[in-house]
Amino acid sequence: MDLKNQFLGVNSAYIQDLYDRFCRDPGSVDEATQGVFENWTPDPESFSPDYCIPVHKIVSAVNLAQSIRNHGHLAAQLDPLGTSPPGDPSLIPTYHNLTEDDMRLMPPTTVGGPVARRANNMLGAIEELRRIYCSSMGHDFEHIHIPKERAWLRYVVEEGSFRAPVTPVKSELMLKRLTRVEAFEKFLHRVFPGKFRFSIEGLDMLVPMLEEIIRLVASLRISNILIGMAHRGRLNVLAHILKMPYRQILAEFSDPVQHHIAEGQNEMGWMGDVKYHGGTSLILKDGEHVSLRVRVAPNPSHLEFVNPVVQGMARAVGTQVNNPGAPAFDHHVTLPIMVHGDAAFPGQGVVAETLNLSRLKGYETGGTIHIIANNQLGFTTDPENSRSTLFASDLAKGYEIPIIHINADDVEGCIEASRMAAGYLARFQKDFMIDLVGYRRWGHNEGDEAAFTQPVIYRKIPVHPTVRKQWAEKMVRRGEVSQAYPAIIEKKYNQELQNILDSLKPEEDYKPSLPNTPPPGAAKKIMTSVPRERLIAINQSLQEITDTFDVHSKLKRILKKRRDQIDHPSEDRINWSTGEELAFASILEDGVAIRLTGQDVERGTFSHRHCVLHGSESGESLTPLHVLPQAKAAFEVINSPLTECAVIGFEYGYNVQRPGRLVIWEAQYGDFINSAQVMIDEFVSSARSKWGQTPSLVILLPHGHEGAGPDHSSGRLERFLSISADINIRIAIPTTAAQYFHLLRRQACLLRIDPLPLVVLTPKSLLRNPQVSSNMRELDQGRWKPVIQDDVANQNIKNVKRLIMCSGKIYYDLVCEKSFDAREELSIVRIEQMFPFPDETIDDLLGSYPNLEEVFWVQEEPRNMGAWTFLRPRIKYSIDGRWPLYFIGRPRQSSPAEGSAALHHISQKNIVDQVAKLLKNGAEPGIMTA
Repeated sequence: MDLKNQFLGVNSAYIQDLYDRFCRDPGSVDEATQGVFENWTPDPESFSPDYCIPVHKIVSAVNLAQSIRNHGHLAAQLDPLGTSPPGDPSLIPTYHNLTEDDMRLMPPTTVGGPVARRANNMLGAIEELRRIYCSSMGHDFEHIHIPKERAWLRYVVEEGSFRAPVTPVKSELMLKRLTRVEAFEKFLHRVFPGKFRFSIEGLDMLVPMLEEIIRLVASLRISNILIGMAHRGRLNVLAHILKMPYRQILAEFSDPVQHHIAEGQNEMGWMGDVKYHGGTSLILKDGEHVSLRVRVAPNPSHLEFVNPVVQGMARAVGTQVNNPGAPAFDHHVTLPIMVHGDAAFPGQGVVAETLNLSRLKGYETGGTIHIIANNQLGFTTDPENSRSTLFASDLAKGYEIPIIHINADDVEGCIEASRMAAGYLARFQKDFMIDLVGYRRWGHNEGDEAAFTQPVIYRKIPVHPTVRKQWAEKMVRRGEVSQAYPAIIEKKYNQELQNILDSLKPEEDYKPSLPNTPPPGAAKKIMTSVPRERLIAINQSLQEITDTFDVHSKLKRILKKRRDQIDHPSEDRINWSTGEELAFASILEDGVAIRLTGQDVERGTFSHRHCVLHGSESGESLTPLHVLPQAKAAFEVINSPLTECAVIGFEYGYNVQRPGRLVIWEAQYGDFINSAQVMIDEFVSSARSKWGQTPSLVILLPHGHEGAGPDHSSGRLERFLSISADINIRIAIPTTAAQYFHLLRRQACLLRIDPLPLVVLTPKSLLRNPQVSSNMRELDQGRWKPVIQDDVANQNIKNVKRLIMCSGKIYYDLVCEKSFDAREELSIVRIEQMFPFPDETIDDLLGSYPNLEEVFWVQEEPRNMGAWTFLRPRIKYSIDGRWPLYFIGRPRQSSPAEGSAALHHISQKNIVDQVAKLLKNGAEPGIMTA
């Protein structure tokens, strides 16, 4: 037997040392070892009894091999333009006091791994390791802490499992791919000079890499690929990965005027977006059956903010909700691919937020392939000014994502990286990162002169051969194609593009995807009441579920009180949390799945929801809506991480991918919506107008001035109202449990008829205010009311001289004022729906008071916040000069609320006192007019 081949590395060297000692003095080793060596004839090329290798040399040899494996990427030539790699002294043999002679005399098993089988000695094995780890590809795996993953990565790299000749690249097909990519960019540059397209040139291999990944996953169970990327190279990806017709892209470049839009015929406010922000989808069929769906999600110029959106889309695709209980997620259904920018990946916080979601319950998607389109510039900013890390990809190390750095001019290396990424994801269902290092042939955009700020680089780029040219020359040298062939196919593709352009009719060929127009008045026609018998049966089922579960004694009393509310249908006993639970349960009974996420939503920030119970002794959890016998669809409730931006993006993506599900996100406090302003502005409020998407995400924002300070008071109503137009969103401030019940049910009913995002400013202290409670009749006979009139004033409507309009908690502050008990001349009306503004209802309301003299808007928010700025012109339009309009509320402020509870109470009382004076004197000089 060959004893040394049974041991690797230091162990093999130790066997050699023992054998050398045995040869010199058999008595220097134990009897058992003597017996082994006496019956063994070693390979003379591997062991030499005339040379004894010192143990410290063996250790040094092993350390050198390990350094190459761990830090070889620091010496890899990654920059196509020739910038020297940083290197590392541990990669040099002399650093370890080794010479070539030392390594030549050591066996290859000192290095270990697959390379040892292909080498005659350690020197040959080290040279092989250098070729693998220090060439144009850098393998960055040392941060992976799971041994089986690290071992797999090392093995496939050193075995060459994903590279030629084991898995060769089809040379001619690659040449055609690269020619199409380059010809397309050059054609656009020539025909549409100065028009932005954010060229892929310098990173051309991105397209063949995506094609390779899609080809590989098509053979797996994966049936959906979702791609998120910024604008760099987007048009090329749309054309050659998603097969968007050249005709359509060229028509967009021609920028035709869409007359039906320009003339105001578009009822949905269609505005469109620039061509490099759009998305599209591709369906691949196997006969009559769909085998694969590929989609590029639309995105704004806020580069990385599409990341969580794509993750949410992927989660939705893989989640089955047709059965009651918790939803089932299949990791093998979908693959997200994220194409990042090298400056944006480490620079934008939403990247880290999204990576943090990747292994969390309710957010994991079974792994994502990340590709950094690394052109080594951020607009005009060099890497040393855009990140604090050596590599653009280093952020991924914190999430234990394997990284391959690859020179974008290394065609075969790029394909190997793509194959390894797909292989790793298929095996471990975890993220993989490819850092594709290239350059940017033009400026940030095609109208930018890059040489102003990077003159040295842009002296190199014009003379640097493109990857297509390099590959073509390589094929010619190999004798695979003739010298003329590359130019022939380039001419062919250019002619194809020219023929399309010559026959183009831009107004006919450009066909934007307009959103569907809902039937008129759809929201008003929805019936949301639920028969009393259904509600009682639901409550009974929930009671039976919770009665048998051991929860905290205090919570047990709360739950019993909640169940008892339904037993008194004639009393105003159904509080906010009970109304919400009944709404959820009845929606599930209607067969609509629900997903509810946000910080602390299982219990509720204000300890009001308790939709997940925890055993006081066992610690086990129970979600009553999972085992509700009436449910016909899944219910999912997830406590999110302490993140707003990425989570809202995720829920938005989930929502637009599966619009038939009721998707709800709740803020811990309404103010925290600030952290997700980009998601609100760029996706939630404008996606319909820009991209024809129809989101219906529900956003719950606890709102109300209660002395908690400036950061726990306002849900920033004014910001949502300022972006409301063209019926793009619904904004509501319900003030009773019944209103909230009907609002949720109406949203569920409208998902497929008239989907719109719904922003709800929800209560805090009012959650336990008895005045907010409703009775059973309001649930089984009522419906959503955009405006709640004053029933007290309506009994003597002819006496009303002053009309107060308000919304939210301030209503209860007003009606609790004792001096209002005899308010024959004052009517207090609540506007519950801010947008779409209920113009007709307000017109009818104003016309119903025959002796009206003054109209007031009262709010607790400062004058420059809340609803006043938005509502003032609308109310004045309805008033039409018949009565004066006054404002009562806090004066203009830069901060939403006072930091002192005492000062808050003074300010709040001042508002109520001003309204109280109206009963005696009408409007006073100090009250602000409109």
